[in-house]
Amino acid sequence: MNAALIIIFAFLALSIFLGIRARKGKDMTLEQWTVGGRGFGTIFVFLLMAGEIYTTFTFLGGSGWAYGKGGPTFYILAYGCLAYIMSYWLLPAIWKYAKENKLMSQSDFFVSKYKSPYLGILVSVVGVIALIPYLVLQLKGLGIIVSEASYGTISPTLAVWIGAISVTVYVMISGIHGSAWTAVMKDIMILGIVLFLGIYLPLHFYGGLQPMFEAIDHAKPGFLALPASGLSTSWFVTTVLLTALGFYMWPHTFGSIYSAQNAKVFRKNTIVMPLYQLVLLFVFFVGFAAILQVKGLQGPAGDLALLRLSIQTFDPWVVGLIGAAGLLTAIVPGSMILMAAATLLSKNIYKVFAPATSDKQISTLAKCLVPVVALVAVYFTLQGGTTIVTLLLMGYSLVTQLFPALVFSLGKNNMVTKQGAFAGILIGVLTVAYVTVTSSTIAVLFPQLPQVVKDMNVGVIALVVNLVVTLGVSVVTKQAAVVKKSNEHLA
Repeated sequence: MNAALIIIFAFLALSIFLGIRARKGKDMTLEQWTVGGRGFGTIFVFLLMAGEIYTTFTFLGGSGWAYGKGGPTFYILAYGCLAYIMSYWLLPAIWKYAKENKLMSQSDFFVSKYKSPYLGILVSVVGVIALIPYLVLQLKGLGIIVSEASYGTISPTLAVWIGAISVTVYVMISGIHGSAWTAVMKDIMILGIVLFLGIYLPLHFYGGLQPMFEAIDHAKPGFLALPASGLSTSWFVTTVLLTALGFYMWPHTFGSIYSAQNAKVFRKNTIVMPLYQLVLLFVFFVGFAAILQVKGLQGPAGDLALLRLSIQTFDPWVVGLIGAAGLLTAIVPGSMILMAAATLLSKNIYKVFAPATSDKQISTLAKCLVPVVALVAVYFTLQGGTTIVTLLLMGYSLVTQLFPALVFSLGKNNMVTKQGAFAGILIGVLTVAYVTVTSSTIAVLFPQLPQVVKDMNVGVIALVVNLVVTLGVSVVTKQAAVVKKSNEHLA
């Protein structure tokens, strides 16, 4: 067993220990398990949200896209900053309402706002469907990290199983408390490793950042800019918009909002998080550094760029530390995703059809569903294919369909009815599903349109359709309600 593998497994064991240790002295009710008893301060909420945001997508996907796509990669840097600005007003409003109504999941919010448990079922189904590719993303990344960092000693398949079993165990035992404590270790490691790699590798191979970019531009002219078609300016703008609006719509991210002690926590985090976003630049620098040093990585294999360059540059013990940091970027968000999906399935779907179920039974069911969700994700992970960034964008297109109904619900006079919210979300999701299943794009569906329209992210088109249907159905149902009330009064 090489040094890299020993270090990786040592950190895996430590993360499991922290997860199990975190539940000590706590009665693991559903509220404690999912939202930490609403007792997390600024630092823990920051680490939880960073733990969900800075994942294997950041670690491997960001560097992989820099290696394979060039300029379009910078959309990843842009959308988070916009989302953080929105969070200054959005998250305190969500937290306050959730606190007053003792909500525990994303679906609870929609059920309470629209007085419709069936809307809650739809939101839960959308959330779980979107979370599966996000969890697949984490497991896929984990498999790559452990396999590559172990120099092929452990296969990607075995690595996926080891990671899935480890996360499942500590999620079932300690819930969000385990995720929070592991996030502390993860953030310290990821910050140190990414900054080191992003500074050292360009210096080592090129003599600095400017010489690196000059060498890339000379070897691949135009690669660092947005292309005229495809991943063009139109794609960039619409993708940034889609992902910024969907940033806090992920069920596990939404649920972590509830864990804060007070609303001030989010405003403090809003100041720091955009600065933390700059860490992404150093991930990109690693991917760019690999372009001329690691040859022949095509398609999904581009996600290997960071690890392949690290392996040919550093001793095994350094690779082990890099692999351990990557492992933690999968475990923390993976645990949150498993917990959110299990809670939605038990509390917001099962209990609607079995209302007599007690809270204790729901809590037990949620924990039992964790390995079920993990197994489904493992199955899809082992099917292979699709880059990490593509998986994330597919999930974003789905969860962003919840945004219009959420925003309207925060107003004093919500003009959207429960029927309008339901219809809009459903049509938006069906539009995304059709495009995903048929592998269609706007360019394929409407080849006669101008290039600027054809390059738009199809998730934004689905969002526009969603908004039109939401408002249209709301107007019709409100008018129908007025007519019905008038007839009843006359009778």
